[in-house]
Amino acid sequence: MKKLALAAVLTAAASTAFAGSYAKDEVYMEPAVVVEEAAASSSSAGVIIPLILLAVVIAAIAD
Repeated sequence: MKKLALAAVLTAAASTAFAGSYAKDEVYMEPAVVVEEAAASSSSAGVIIPLILLAVVIAAIAD
């Protein structure tokens, strides 16, 4: 019985002694990737130039 109690005490002491790791592992974290969206222009910006060209063509035909 004494051997069983001694074994239990030694097992408990050994499990806490080896709870950590002896190897010194360095943890490397990769930087987070941040994706920025391009500034959205207004929807009418793509329409202004064709409207101006159309007005110029109409003005040229009218002359």
